[in-house]
Amino acid sequence: MRHSAFILGIGCATAIILAMTWIWPWTRMPVITFLGYGLAALGLSVLMRAGQVSFGHAMYALIAGYGAAFTVKAFPGTDALFALAAGVLSAVIIGAVVASFVSRYRGIFFGMLNLGISMVFYSLAAKLYTWTGGTDGLRIDRPRLFGMALDRGEFEWGMMLLALVLAIVLGWVVQRYFRSSAGQIAVAIRTNETRLEYIGLSARAALIEAYVLSSALVGVGGALLALTQGLMTPEGGYWLRSGEYVFIAILGGAGHAIGAFLGAAVFELILLVGSAYFTNIWQIVLGVTLLIVIFFAPSGLVGRFQQFRLGKMTEGGKS
Repeated sequence: MRHSAFILGIGCATAIILAMTWIWPWTRMPVITFLGYGLAALGLSVLMRAGQVSFGHAMYALIAGYGAAFTVKAFPGTDALFALAAGVLSAVIIGAVVASFVSRYRGIFFGMLNLGISMVFYSLAAKLYTWTGGTDGLRIDRPRLFGMALDRGEFEWGMMLLALVLAIVLGWVVQRYFRSSAGQIAVAIRTNETRLEYIGLSARAALIEAYVLSSALVGVGGALLALTQGLMTPEGGYWLRSGEYVFIAILGGAGHAIGAFLGAAVFELILLVGSAYFTNIWQIVLGVTLLIVIFFAPSGLVGRFQQFRLGKMTEGGKS
């Protein structure tokens, strides 16, 4: 019953997105943005399950975005799927290297070390003007998609479908990871790391695995946005963007993979409404939203829903 209801919910949400973007084509880019942010927040959720928060994970969106952009520049006429794969691969390689030493640290040291490394990448992207275009960014020609040369509207539609499929598939993969032995070991890092070592399990190896998975997910989101926009700038790896990913992950909750996309949808909705009706105070709206979540739903939107559902089940059992 639970599994069927979840599939039905995903199907309804997908149908609503498809209908909305078909009726109002201008919504395609906001939908791609929220899905890209959701994938990035999903990567943060993987680390949060292990009790670690990275304040610099936007660097993997930066790396993957430039990796995809360089691929399109180097191979004119290349397919967006190939460029996407190349961008994500570059994020995974750098993520594996970074994970080899940040996995030694925990808590605030883990978060701040990631922040420091991300600012190095951001500075390089801003200073290496010849390669990256500096603060102006690197513009790329629209690549083919599934071997077809498409106009702007068709390309956005195709990229939105690709982003939607990736969000569903990767969300399922991450949820399977949460329920796997590796995911349970990651939870144990947060609760009792010492006991893990006593029973012969390597907490560091589990954190490296989670970190690489996290960097790949953030990379997918970054590469998708870069290819769709046709522009990659260093701002994609700035610490404020990392803060937005953390905000979304906290807002949605790390209890279920769907939480990252719920948080991203609310975040994007606040930005759209705020920019239209609260131009000068939309940051205040974001801050108030985060305060409300922290006070009334500390485990995020998905955590609050799970608590509500558990309460209903308990009441039903008593009756």
